[in-house]
Amino acid sequence: MAIEIEAAPSVQLSRVADSEKHGENLAYFAGWKAHDEDPYNEASNPSGVIQMGLAENQVSFDLLEECLEKHSEASTWGKGAPGFRENALFQDYHGLLTFRKAIATFMEEIRCGRAKFDPERVVLTAGATAANELLTFILADPGDALLVPTPYYPGFDRDLRWRTGVKIVPIVCDSSNNFQITTEALEAAYELAESMNIRVRGVLITNPSNPLGATIGRSVLEDILDFATRKNIHLVSDEIYSGSVFSSAEFMSIAEVLQAREYKDSERVHIVYSLSKDLGLPGFRVGTIYSYNDKVVTTARRMSSFTLISSQTQHLLACMLSDKKFAKNYIEINRTRLRKRYERIIEGLRSAGIECLKGNAGLFCWMNLSPLLEKPTREGELDLWRTMLREVKLNISPGSSCHCSEPGWFRVCFANMSEHTLEVALERIHKYMEQRT
Repeated sequence: MAIEIEAAPSVQLSRVADSEKHGENLAYFAGWKAHDEDPYNEASNPSGVIQMGLAENQVSFDLLEECLEKHSEASTWGKGAPGFRENALFQDYHGLLTFRKAIATFMEEIRCGRAKFDPERVVLTAGATAANELLTFILADPGDALLVPTPYYPGFDRDLRWRTGVKIVPIVCDSSNNFQITTEALEAAYELAESMNIRVRGVLITNPSNPLGATIGRSVLEDILDFATRKNIHLVSDEIYSGSVFSSAEFMSIAEVLQAREYKDSERVHIVYSLSKDLGLPGFRVGTIYSYNDKVVTTARRMSSFTLISSQTQHLLACMLSDKKFAKNYIEINRTRLRKRYERIIEGLRSAGIECLKGNAGLFCWMNLSPLLEKPTREGELDLWRTMLREVKLNISPGSSCHCSEPGWFRVCFANMSEHTLEVALERIHKYMEQRT
């Protein structure tokens, strides 16, 4: 029986505890709760809510399981097993060198060798969430701001703002140029911050973009870096989906731009990466910060004491990623499978009369339902979202949760389910569209 304790409102808590900046009340998270209360299951609950609001990669899990079978030493610790004592005892916050080397090599493989990464600059964190927050603590003080292009990942409101006290000033992008970042939008955001007497400490981009599912081109990356240099601020490039680009030739990392410039102005650039999306291992909580600034690397490593990855997880993944044949094969097959999933959902939506932004990466598409809005407002968008959730029984993420400047856009995930479930979701959308006509 649960212990009931009488509330004591006179006992005060910290500003963080009382803050509403976590973002938990966004429709983005409310949709998850609705799914958890009535989850779709082909056999036991075929009329349940299908989760299309979770960017999770399950399309290549079989490859990971095959690799673990091949490398049984990675996950078993029999009596006298080599490495058990070393991994079970104290580890400092540098992490296992074998794992830092493996993840640096994996990042190079994703970029087809076009960029190099030094394991000594790899800082390990418990996921990209921790990496982004840790970097924010290092780069900015409470009351300062980061410029972030819209639409952006809803979790950034939590990751960048909640505990750090740092503000987000939006770089407003729109559909007139497919939501691409422009110098004009960068300058406008900077000027807005200045008008509010807010000090800007950096720009944070996601490349490929979440929620757009599209990469940022070289010329735009160069414009952003030039802007950061002119303003003498930092540039954080979250490249968590870099291995989920459908063709490696379509992705340009900020690391490649720096390499071409012989690392001029590199001290202001920091890259965030994780194995949660490309390898589909969010439960392992593995993230990294790669910085070209020595002081940032040193400070991040000290602060990572609060967000360490278990030695067992590092050992397992080091074994897996050190198998270069596996890593190369996985990246290629995963890209192909994601592209096929993307093409299927785009084809299915188009046949229902729904268009999406042209994408080339990620685990989702950016769907335009603005023609279906009763009112071209945020409230109209949320009304449609509730209809999709309660009547169509699909949890999709409304653009307003991503701070999109235009009502009617939704992020729709396609890699966290079976092919059969995706077909059921498309059937439901077709039926809904037919009923409207």
